[in-house]
Amino acid sequence: MLSPDLIRNIVLNLVPMVLSLSVHEFAHALVADKLGDDTPRRQGRLTLSPLEHYDVFGTILVPVASVLFGGFSFIGWARPVQVSPTGFTRRVSMRTGMALVAIAGPLSNLALATLSVAALALIARTSPGMAFAQDGRGALVYLLRAMYVLNVGLFVFNLLPIPPLDGSRLLPRRLDSLQETIAPLSMLLLLLILYNDTLRSLLILQPMRVVSGGLESLFGLRVRALS
Repeated sequence: MLSPDLIRNIVLNLVPMVLSLSVHEFAHALVADKLGDDTPRRQGRLTLSPLEHYDVFGTILVPVASVLFGGFSFIGWARPVQVSPTGFTRRVSMRTGMALVAIAGPLSNLALATLSVAALALIARTSPGMAFAQDGRGALVYLLRAMYVLNVGLFVFNLLPIPPLDGSRLLPRRLDSLQETIAPLSMLLLLLILYNDTLRSLLILQPMRVVSGGLESLFGLRVRALS
């Protein structure tokens, strides 16, 4: 039997995940559309509606399991946006176009993280008591904080240069053969990074601290003080 507090935690963690992944995939679709490929538009992906982006397992079940059993709050995925680079305008090469489409996803997460920490900074300055309220106001702070931490994590994680993550689309051509070699091992590599303390700290947690430190310095805020 799930307790009311556990149900609350599931909802307050699931909502940011669904919204963030929807924005991430919409960003991919939008850039592809702007570059001339109408595939995302024809498939109904040029929208912020979660109904067009969610994956039952990656968007719902995995995040819920992370809350129930303790896991990585930034792990989740939506249905990938299909892109046809042959449809891109000739103003950019297909490789450059795919790189632009790829980077749009992580940048959308960075933008969401920035908006979230900006909102938290505004609350801290105008209504500091909200951070500790035991009603809907406290839930709002919790939601914003979850949105902030999640999107910093999604930004960093998706930039790892391992297929099928977005970072793998940003590598120079000379590394294509290496990409082809590691592609069959990509899931194993990602699991190793997530569950090896040294690799997780080096490749995920430390970059997250750098990004969050920069954002919090920008707005003069320590988010942990609001938790």
